Amino acid sequence: MKQRILWLPATIIIICCTCALTCCSGGKDNPVDAERQTFVPKSPDYDDPTMWVTADGDTDGMGADIFYVVSTWEDDWTTTDGKICHYADVWNPEHRAHMADLELNKIAAYMSRGNRFFAPYYRHTTIQAFMSNSEDTVYQRTRLSVEDVIEAFDHFQAQRDTSRPLILAGFSQGGLAVVELLKHISDDTYAQLAAAYVMGYKVTKADMEKCRHIRPAEGEADTGVTICYNTVKDVKYVLPLIAGSAICINPVNWHTDATPAILHDTITITVSPEHHVLVATGYSASEYPPFRGFLNVGDIHSCEPWLYSECLEKNISVRARAWREKNGQLR
Repeated sequence: MKQRILWLPATIIIICCTCALTCCSGGKDNPVDAERQTFVPKSPDYDDPTMWVTADGDTDGMGADIFYVVSTWEDDWTTTDGKICHYADVWNPEHRAHMADLELNKIAAYMSRGNRFFAPYYRHTTIQAFMSNSEDTVYQRTRLSVEDVIEAFDHFQAQRDTSRPLILAGFSQGGLAVVELLKHISDDTYAQLAAAYVMGYKVTKADMEKCRHIRPAEGEADTGVTICYNTVKDVKYVLPLIAGSAICINPVNWHTDATPAILHDTITITVSPEHHVLVATGYSASEYPPFRGFLNVGDIHSCEPWLYSECLEKNISVRARAWREKNGQLR
């Protein structure tokens, strides 16, 4: 399928970057915390097509609208005048290239088949917030990031055809943002939701208590549900900061119990009902080397949107169709 770039006019793994970037961006109107000598990049303008990666693969008009949130691709970086920044700069072409070339274009290549795909650039917080292993640090740093995602989603939602099924999806920090989006959306928007995919992040009991829009998926074709999973080689490698989830479903066989599923003929994927993670056996995950002793050390965090891509592509189609049937659009 040939991708074409779309944009919404005005009136739409943590896989981590291993290089620290030094650059200068923004203008005089950028907020600067002088006391702490930190720099916050200029906010996105979601009327600007530069702020989006989009692809339209819906040739028959019967697919879904997918709103996807990218993961973490930046280290802390320093401006030319010595101020440290804890966020990606969406106006920096290098930062946008990291998000697009290393993740968004590849995700769009399979999620946009039969669907319309939209992904905003946003000021995602850097990997250092997560490497702190502190819930408080992650919460504080991602507040700005989530504000950008909510603004982008509201822009997208105001202009899309709301008679079409809605899919929310995100990986790692993007999965965190999807959980926050579920808390943000109205009941009317929730009624449009075919499914939300939280890949490589957690959905907690507190999240579900706060948000009636979070309803755990129980099978392959239920709608208005949240799909959540994290993958490890053994339950002893669970990272509570990322994978301390209260729910989990197997994206290969769509079971929530310990019924094993075979993926790519040689890999066995099984839910641990006690730990709410997927356990992968027969899989070396050698393509995802350990990152700074933090990720991919027994957990296989970086695999989440890639290892199951064929399963996810198919399931988006199944749930979009089920949503249309439920809403009387198919006979």
